[in-house]
Amino acid sequence: MTGPSGVGIGWRPEIAGFVAELPGLRFVELVAESVPSAGPLPPGLAALRGRDVTVVPHGVRLSLGGAEPVDPARVTHLARVAELLDAPLVSEHIAFVRAGGLEAGHLLPLPRTREAVAAVVANVRRAQAELPVPIALEPIAALFDWPDDELDEADFLTEILDATGATLLLDVANVHANARNRGGDPLALLDRLPLDRVAYVHVAGGAERGGFYHDTHTDPAPPEVLDLVGALCARRRPPALLLERDGHYPPAPALRAELDALAAASGFPVVT
Repeated sequence: MTGPSGVGIGWRPEIAGFVAELPGLRFVELVAESVPSAGPLPPGLAALRGRDVTVVPHGVRLSLGGAEPVDPARVTHLARVAELLDAPLVSEHIAFVRAGGLEAGHLLPLPRTREAVAAVVANVRRAQAELPVPIALEPIAALFDWPDDELDEADFLTEILDATGATLLLDVANVHANARNRGGDPLALLDRLPLDRVAYVHVAGGAERGGFYHDTHTDPAPPEVLDLVGALCARRRPPALLLERDGHYPPAPALRAELDALAAASGFPVVT
């Protein structure tokens, strides 16, 4: 199995035809929960696998940061999807989405405490026990910090990665959003993260609303995010970068331009 490489794009049914026609594409990611665990694969994915395009399942509902143990059925589903896609790894978020049986419907941030580290580590290990492939963990964008934080972002993430052996799915758009909304120097964070453990990178767009930067995934990546891509690659270029788009898809030429801009910022070959 080949790991993610080069510039990729998030696979969504709405742009499946566009993705299928990208001649240099070697890597896509899809929402794991959108794939039936018993198959068949959504139309177009089998053809991508036939072209040796790597497909990474990206989970959104495990709730690895929850105080409760992860739901075994959800871990089983993620494991089965990884097998169906012959995926080299899966990814999920350092966040919680449920508590006390209630589903939030959103990725919610954790307090950066050692108790939260222990909860994440326990759930990641539970998932790793069943998953057939490694897991990469993604820190999320958030509009606030919890008042009882004990660790900064870099130490919080590093402790989780050290304890689990997981790799890092670094979202530079989230790095930008968190610096913009919660304060801090995004370049200083890059300098303290274990960049040698980055499996791949997310890049997405956002918009300013009400004095906050919102990580929308429905806008082009702004220049500040592309500058962060360049700064990251100057430090240590990751194996792959993925453009996330989850709605308001522009015409094909504009979407190709977004992919080309990501290739230019990272120094990877164009895929368009």
